[in-house]
Amino acid sequence: MLADIDSLGLFVVAGLLLNLTPGPDVLYIVGHALRSGARAGMVAALGITAGCFVHIVAAAVGVSALVAASATAFALLKWLGAAYLVYVGTSMLLARRRSGPEWGEGAASAERQGLKKVFLQGFWTNALNPKVALFFLAFVPQFIAPGASDKTLAFLLLGLLFNLNGLWVNIGWALLAAWVAGRLGALRRSMAWLQRVAGALFIGFGLRLALAEALVPSR
Repeated sequence: MLADIDSLGLFVVAGLLLNLTPGPDVLYIVGHALRSGARAGMVAALGITAGCFVHIVAAAVGVSALVAASATAFALLKWLGAAYLVYVGTSMLLARRRSGPEWGEGAASAERQGLKKVFLQGFWTNALNPKVALFFLAFVPQFIAPGASDKTLAFLLLGLLFNLNGLWVNIGWALLAAWVAGRLGALRRSMAWLQRVAGALFIGFGLRLALAEALVPSR
């Protein structure tokens, strides 16, 4: 199967550099890690990675190519993604400091519900973003050998490798942000301003996606 893949080392290095580049994904992870700790940041990273798998499978079986070729389907996905980004941003802007049980089963249940929401928002933020679909369609095939015996399987393996590498990078972002917040305890206790900034940026990302006529494949 490795014979079906061109320049595996270059693929890994390029993928790591792309995942290290700050963008909406990193902002989402770092924001949650700063406000709520390493666990929330890592759950955000898992949600984003899960959303990427949707695009990898879709691209491997040709669904993303059909969406990219269909103006109507692409526009629909674009508007859904833009609307969800604006929704996430608005939620961040309007959110108040959480108050509730701080110990016992009530606190554990509240934490589980909060982490579930963090995961799902990260998942849908990526799954509904057509720019991620175009990224995989443009990036991954460059590393599949022209004479590959099974191009679909090669695509899936490369996508899996990209996502696993990206997951560790994103977890690193979460741990770093949580460490910074831990070192600056006063900063962590007054993170409302960061949530507002992140919310405004997500709304900006959504508006940019909605107004874009032609999307350049990028993450």
